[in-house]
Amino acid sequence: MADKMELKTIEVWDGNMASAQSLRQAQVDVVAAYPITPSTPIVENYAGFLANGYVDGEYVMVESEHAAMSGCIGASAAGGRVATATSSQGFALMVETLYQASGMRLPIILHVVNRALAAPLNVNGDHSDMYLGRDSGWIQLVTFTPQEAYDLGLMSFKIAEDHNVRLPVMVHQDGFISSHTAQNITVLSDDKAYDFVGEFKPMNSMLDFEKPATHGVQTEEDWHFEHKARQHNDLMTKAVPRIETVFAEFEKLTGRKYNLVEEYMMEDADVVIIAMGTTVETARLAAKITRAKDGIKIGVVGIRVLRPFQFEQLRNVLANVKAIGTLDRSSPNGTVGMLYNEISGVVIENKTVPIMKNYIYGLGGRDITVVHLQEVFKELNESVKAGKRIGPIQRFINLRGPELTFLGK
Repeated sequence: MADKMELKTIEVWDGNMASAQSLRQAQVDVVAAYPITPSTPIVENYAGFLANGYVDGEYVMVESEHAAMSGCIGASAAGGRVATATSSQGFALMVETLYQASGMRLPIILHVVNRALAAPLNVNGDHSDMYLGRDSGWIQLVTFTPQEAYDLGLMSFKIAEDHNVRLPVMVHQDGFISSHTAQNITVLSDDKAYDFVGEFKPMNSMLDFEKPATHGVQTEEDWHFEHKARQHNDLMTKAVPRIETVFAEFEKLTGRKYNLVEEYMMEDADVVIIAMGTTVETARLAAKITRAKDGIKIGVVGIRVLRPFQFEQLRNVLANVKAIGTLDRSSPNGTVGMLYNEISGVVIENKTVPIMKNYIYGLGGRDITVVHLQEVFKELNESVKAGKRIGPIQRFINLRGPELTFLGK
């Protein structure tokens, strides 16, 4: 690898390497980490960059993922640019400290390579860990490809470190499907990448002895409500303009456009699938094929920013659709999936409420194919033609054995 990568604009990287390179180019001060499949190569690669002199920072090896995030919290509170990565059980072990990081408004970057939660033990991808973190007060950006893992990795620093935001950011990618898949990645030179991210400017640093600051104070009933409502709700909402600004600046620099909500063939869509992660690309291909073959007006919506959730924008995007299938890659445990719930809350305010169906898929790395999604589109279209929901509210896609349903036949 060239010292500056000035001469190359295309590299062949998997999603983990793409994420690690974004950390290198941002010149992170501290990475505190504990390895866990399938995110290990992100921090392992960063350690290699440090050992080979490509970065000037600190790599802290700790005894657990809880300790990793604790180390990141300490380093960030001290005034450093900080990042790490994790997955699954490691993410679950971090949960206590995730709330600490957001509550103290520390702009830590966490690359989450999404993987199933045990038991039973499984090292492959689903969104169980992503869903576990959705109420932790972190901004959550969702990538669909290794290229996006690189791009959003760079943008995450510019979002988190803005002094009007100062919230930590998770960058999600699908375990193995993205993290271990090598693709052509269009990259920035080191200088251009660092200029885009910008020099880190500490705020309320514990090492700034001229301006003493307290982190993680106790509030109880006198101020706790105000702190949570004004920070984890109001402040998160106010982060949206900053995210949009960073997306626009990145498009101007690279030509690659990102949106809070990613639309595909939505101009005239009657039938829509809503998904996250690598499934968005599969759904787009299924939509293209099914439109051409069957003439169904099909669209796909990809959730780019899971938190803060884009209620108003989604409400406008979905204003005229007739049927929606939400794809949840996480076990709902006796209820409907998170996306179904949140999208239902979005469209209930529209003049015409579309038919809603929930599809559970891909748990523990189970494949979902173009054929599966073509069947979903056709099933939703049958409901449109009937003017009512056909079949149960919820279905499990590509599940062996008797079909499982939730709420009705």
